Amino acid sequence: MRKMELHSKLTLFDVTNLVVGAIIGADIYVASSFGAGYLGPFSLIVWVIAGIIAIVIALCFAQCVALLPKVGGPYVYSKEAWGPFAGFLVGWSLWLAEWISLAVFPIAFTRYLMFFLPYLDWFSQILVKAIFVCLLMVSNIVGAKAAGRTNDVLTLAKLAPLIFFSIVGLISMGLNVSATVGNFSPFVPLGLGSFGPALVLIFWAYAGFEISTIPAGEIENPGVTIPKAIVLGISIVTVFYLLTNFVLFGLRPWNLLVADVAPLATATSVALGSIPTLALIGGAIVGAGALVSVAGSDESGMIGTSRLGYALAADGLFPRSFAKIHSRFKTPYMAIIIQSVSALAAAIVGNLSLLIATSVFLMAISYLATSAAIFPLRRKNVKAQFSVRGGRLIPVLGALFSLYLISQCTIDQIALGLVAFAIGIPVYSFFSPKKEIRELRDALSSREDILRRTYQQEERFLAHLLRHVKRIYRRISGKKQAWDASR
Repeated sequence: MRKMELHSKLTLFDVTNLVVGAIIGADIYVASSFGAGYLGPFSLIVWVIAGIIAIVIALCFAQCVALLPKVGGPYVYSKEAWGPFAGFLVGWSLWLAEWISLAVFPIAFTRYLMFFLPYLDWFSQILVKAIFVCLLMVSNIVGAKAAGRTNDVLTLAKLAPLIFFSIVGLISMGLNVSATVGNFSPFVPLGLGSFGPALVLIFWAYAGFEISTIPAGEIENPGVTIPKAIVLGISIVTVFYLLTNFVLFGLRPWNLLVADVAPLATATSVALGSIPTLALIGGAIVGAGALVSVAGSDESGMIGTSRLGYALAADGLFPRSFAKIHSRFKTPYMAIIIQSVSALAAAIVGNLSLLIATSVFLMAISYLATSAAIFPLRRKNVKAQFSVRGGRLIPVLGALFSLYLISQCTIDQIALGLVAFAIGIPVYSFFSPKKEIRELRDALSSREDILRRTYQQEERFLAHLLRHVKRIYRRISGKKQAWDASR
């Protein structure tokens, strides 16, 4: 059967949009004021550095895609480079990182809701988180089409409030130059001792750049398009993030930002503070935009994480319940329910910065593995599907940056991440051997069948050859007897 080919392929514009769209979401609403308590206004520089790190690691993904254009990302690269066990642990760390991110969004949603309802007590906050998670869980169970439509609606609304915030903020800063300059002075009020922890939290806002390294067959001239799209897309995101944070610090003193639960909404109200009605409306627009964006990001994350859990279960590496498909909606409903309920529990007991930093720690493990996998893949003489510039420098830098992110997490964050990571070992040992033994038995059985068939073929061939030899011998003997008789 002739292979069906794509009628059109993704261009540089398409892939750049993929990069930008995959990165920008709820993260900027959540992480916008993280650096204030660590570095003050100097955290603006950290946003640039985090963008550069994201570019380098994304280029490592591009090199891996060139060497191994298969779906599965870090799990597949590590499995090919070092074997099934290493591949599972890397895939496990990525699944954990995405699952922890799901727990971040209910917290962020509740914090922005408190801009409108500031007196929510502890029980009411838990109730809001539960309703938030349940609604998205039901949306995902009903079906991918419904979830996709929900996500489309949520995605369309997420950027407009940020643009509105930037315009209003820049106008306000221009009208209050002295106050703006005062908010940036001193630029480094707390020194640089907390540079690493601030970078870890801010880097979380760039997660999602791996989407640009989809299989090369769907991208036009991938060797040129993918690297350009990565650099261009993440650069656009960095400028967008930098502008948003520049306006944020220009409107609010850094020491006040530390305590803001909804920093962008509060800053918008401050910018329009001279006209109370406009301040209320402006804050409501940005606050509502944050709620929509957070919901959209959690919706997307829930779709992807449930499918990853389903795939691992289908491979025999996760409990079978993760692979159960709803009879009516044809979705992995048990995976959705399990991850939603567990993420809700983490959102109730977890701290926002602890969850984000632990997610980055686990993501950095998969990034480190992806960067390092390039070298054994090359040693195995895996033929690259296309050429990506950077040679050995890019994967070395990617590994070093990943190690740096890991090293800058606090003891609590590292301990939590290592415990979660280590749980993958008994999970693998419990589920994987059965499948591997079965595969080994099948392989040995198949090999035995091949040997038996080969032996039977050789036996038939030897018997046939022996018959020919006997026939020739009889002919020679007959001719010899005739010759002897004639003498």
